[in-house]
Amino acid sequence: MIREPASHSSLLLTTRFDAIVQSLGAALDLDSALQGIVQDVRNVFQVDICLLYLSDPARPELQRLMASDGLEAHAGPPLQHAFADTLANLVAERSEPVNLCDSQASPDHQDANCQGYLGVPIMHQGVLLGVLVVQQKARYRFSESELASLATLAAQIAGGIQLAKARGRINSGASGDLSAAPFFEGVIGAPGIAFGTGHVVYAKAELARIPDRDVTDIDAEIALFQAAVSHVANELDRIAEEQGGGLTAEDRTLFRAYAMIARSDELVTSTLAGIRQGNWAAGALRNSIQEHARYFEAMEDPYLRERADDIRDIGRALLNELQTLEPVEERYPARAILVGEDLSPLDLAAVKGAHLVAVISGHGSRLSHLAILARSMGIPAVMGLADTLPLNSLHGKSLIVDGYEGRLYIEPDANLKREYRNIAARERRLSKKLRHLRDQTAQTPDGFRIPLYTNAGLLSDLNPSLAAGSEGIGLYRTEYPFMVRDSFPTEEEQYTLYRKILQTFHPRPVTLRTLDIGGDKPLTYFPIQETNPFLGWRGIRISLDHPEMFLTQIRAMLRASSGLDNLSLLLPMISRVEDLDEALILIQRARQELEQEGHSVTQPLLGAMIEVPSAVFQVEALARRVDFLSVGTNDLTQYLLAVDRNNERVARWFDALHPAVIQALLRIIRAGKRCGIPVSVCGEAAGDPAVALLLIGMGVSSLSLSAGDLPRIKWAIHSFSRQRARALLRQSLQLEQASAIRTLLTQALVDAGLEGLVHPGNSS
Repeated sequence: MIREPASHSSLLLTTRFDAIVQSLGAALDLDSALQGIVQDVRNVFQVDICLLYLSDPARPELQRLMASDGLEAHAGPPLQHAFADTLANLVAERSEPVNLCDSQASPDHQDANCQGYLGVPIMHQGVLLGVLVVQQKARYRFSESELASLATLAAQIAGGIQLAKARGRINSGASGDLSAAPFFEGVIGAPGIAFGTGHVVYAKAELARIPDRDVTDIDAEIALFQAAVSHVANELDRIAEEQGGGLTAEDRTLFRAYAMIARSDELVTSTLAGIRQGNWAAGALRNSIQEHARYFEAMEDPYLRERADDIRDIGRALLNELQTLEPVEERYPARAILVGEDLSPLDLAAVKGAHLVAVISGHGSRLSHLAILARSMGIPAVMGLADTLPLNSLHGKSLIVDGYEGRLYIEPDANLKREYRNIAARERRLSKKLRHLRDQTAQTPDGFRIPLYTNAGLLSDLNPSLAAGSEGIGLYRTEYPFMVRDSFPTEEEQYTLYRKILQTFHPRPVTLRTLDIGGDKPLTYFPIQETNPFLGWRGIRISLDHPEMFLTQIRAMLRASSGLDNLSLLLPMISRVEDLDEALILIQRARQELEQEGHSVTQPLLGAMIEVPSAVFQVEALARRVDFLSVGTNDLTQYLLAVDRNNERVARWFDALHPAVIQALLRIIRAGKRCGIPVSVCGEAAGDPAVALLLIGMGVSSLSLSAGDLPRIKWAIHSFSRQRARALLRQSLQLEQASAIRTLLTQALVDAGLEGLVHPGNSS
């Protein structure tokens, strides 16, 4: 007869699933992670057998049995191995569940050897990792709810399996068990090649993000840990015994229990063992806390399972005490590769007395401001690695960062280092080859002139821009100076900064964009809590709601331009005509105030950023009110394609060569021509040679890009006539896929002898 399905409440399953996922995240290697999964799944789903297969990297359609639980309980598996493997391969081939009840005997035999089989694929970001299988020895058809539950669990454990695989590869590479250094692919953030040592930046209060760090003075680390245990346990005892304060008897019991946990032999002994193996106290404590929490989470009793949170609370208290007793002084290696889950521009600015050579970020894409800043600094960046490898394991590791391919190599051998040094040397030869273009104008062979400006956000960006041959600053992001402070800068402080920028580039033009905070550019002293910040209160919207802040900035800018007259003002995030009109009134008011105070003020050129779809469809109305338009392709592409530019999971959907983006750019540039005002493109797309070809064909007035991209784009402009660019534009407009447009333009660059623009590391 068919066995009745086990009853599981959704709340119980969710709790059990959370425990499985947390245990997986704390597993030390892949084998223990997979074995833990099959044991937990067999227990939760109350099945006879659980199997876990992983895809063969060489042949993804073939599945390898990596872990099992329950096979040994039977004289033979309910399904023969060959048939079981065939079914797993079927799940992999179809990328969908297989649910069946199989009979190996004739219907006349009531005791036939029948069984239930359910296999679901384990998918991670569109890639098949493996197959998770549950089986029953008795005849059984798994229900739809059981199928849904197993599929849900498979989705939840996919990321943990990926990280466990990465952890195993890193450990194998470090021990010399791999024939080649492991590498991991992320999202391309900024181009270039870098060699250096990983330095992990972590949230000090988050135990799980504490990196491993080697220590030489083991006795000192032991003493530090023991002092932390003593202080925390004694403090908990004191609270428990203290009279008054409103503590109930239950509260006092809880604090006594916490004190006992803090000084327990199991916790102390396992942490000391980790320290004696060479890990610092914080890293050893992290491992010990995770191990003990995992132990409690595996328990059946709900009350005992909840004690895992108590363990973590104790761990955080001990970690805080460790940091109080001996604050960690960040000592960066000579060639520092900064690593972190969510690095900020402030983390980059903190690297002093060392050479910052690259950036590795757990989250983000090439359009996130961290990547833009790295590109501005001329250092490679790889983003979006948080779901690919455990970043806290990279501290102190020898690394190679390949910003062209978005790859990270860990503990590379001599051959790999030699190969990448050759690539870096070819990159330097290309840069040297392009130096002769520095003082030449950017002009097509048939005489179409395109001024090339640079983007900047820090004073340190100015000299590289001048060295690259920049004709001016096409976009200065004024929010960065606001972000590195703990309060709004005064008018005088802003005046001093803007004056220096304008003087440095005089008589070249400088475009200062007004404050563009919000979204992914928060100010710690001006917190904005929103569920959807990119569609929220940001850019000009904040400025108009705080005219006192806006007027202060405009006054500082106008004063700074006195006698230089090379200032242009750019207003961000314009989505409607009313906002532009209101901003123009405030600018006029600031000018009148300064004139009344005796300042000599010249009216600067005023521009509007076109970066939201509504502005594209009202572009002529906006153009009639300003002196120029500047297209912010980063946000325009984001909003047109509904793709978060900072989300590495959707990075492959973000493409400035999408036909919709090309049509929007064409519409904006044509509107500018009709209204008789220039149109500049200042987003990161301006530094993409393929996009630049189309912009030449459209007749863009100027481009503003990172200093590192300027020589390459100038090379492209010198190599393509306006007539040829127009022909490529016409061909592109006939295509319906961004990939086809990219192929067309890439081939055009190669045919023109510009292979170095497509693959800089492969140029000669």
